[in-house]
Amino acid sequence: MARERCRHAGAVTILAGAGCAGAHDQLLALAGALKAPVVHAFRGKEFVEYDNPYDVGMTGLIGFSSGYRAMEHCDALLMLGTDFPYRPFFPEGVPVVQVDVRGEQIGKRVQVRVPLVGTVKDTADALLPLLVPKADSAHLDRMTAHYRRSRSRLDKLARDRASDSPLHPQYVAATVDRLAATDAIFTADVGTPCIWAARYLRMNGTRRLIGSFNHGSMANALPQAIGAQATEPGRQVIALAGDGGLAMALGELLTLRQQQLPVKIVVFNNGALSFVELEMKAAGIVSFGTDLVDPDFTGIARAAGLFGARVEKASELEDALRAAFAYDGPALVDVRTARQELSLPPKLAYGQIKGFTLYATRTILSGEGSELIELTRTNLRELEVE
Repeated sequence: MARERCRHAGAVTILAGAGCAGAHDQLLALAGALKAPVVHAFRGKEFVEYDNPYDVGMTGLIGFSSGYRAMEHCDALLMLGTDFPYRPFFPEGVPVVQVDVRGEQIGKRVQVRVPLVGTVKDTADALLPLLVPKADSAHLDRMTAHYRRSRSRLDKLARDRASDSPLHPQYVAATVDRLAATDAIFTADVGTPCIWAARYLRMNGTRRLIGSFNHGSMANALPQAIGAQATEPGRQVIALAGDGGLAMALGELLTLRQQQLPVKIVVFNNGALSFVELEMKAAGIVSFGTDLVDPDFTGIARAAGLFGARVEKASELEDALRAAFAYDGPALVDVRTARQELSLPPKLAYGQIKGFTLYATRTILSGEGSELIELTRTNLRELEVE
């Protein structure tokens, strides 16, 4: 049945998740036989996107347009080892084949036409000999071209502007990626650090990316980094922390010192719970209760015996990161980033567009028009790139 669904569909798209661990070769073989673009879920990023000519990025709330379009325009969706939770991002009226080793997860998010219980590796090995390779690559070619355009736009947002202050978080994440070790372990706080990690950290088959992807727990990056560093003492471990997340786990700086764990912490310090603010904007709510009165994270780090550096301008970032990464011990780099950086999902529902309009109107009426000016100024580059 799976063979028939995939064979008769003119445009097949693969949605691949963490269940593809250990099945990279099989995934590429399936994509090649079906001429299928591969969209990856966040937990699948480290196992899917590297050395993958079929990869077209992510969809969902922290994805971008090419991943969304690849699913929107398919005739059949093949889900491999993923329990992708964002129902509004599934294509409508499209037959779904879902492979998962946990049978109870199949059909949990979307109606499934063909359920297959098993590992991705074993199921793909069984399915591949039954497939007749497709000759028509039109769908794949369109979607990979779309991905190259989307990727180019994202990369332009991360370019260096030495005078930028506060810094654009895209540039911070891209610089961390460029300077990090080839086998680095990254952890990312729930919130906007996850967005920048998803879009700018490049996986290569040896790097790891760890987060609270299922539960969405705040302040996860530093505790997870401690566990990763204790488990892998010879590897570089980098925690991408939000200022809100780090503030909730400040005591763990003492743990780093006490246990002599050389974790490197990069703080995306924008003075707000900014992902919450983005959700409020989409709902038409004026920002309230999201301001953070942050302490001097650099001073606290130094007092605890860590390396500490504060970055106010883009021109200071690379030197600070190089010094922190080279330091023989735990280190913290506190980077002042733009608060009003918009990180919009690839699909905006009518209610969200209406919500942003209401937010703008209510913000002006409440006397906070300066917030809208800052938002516009911060995102001018996005408007220029588009």
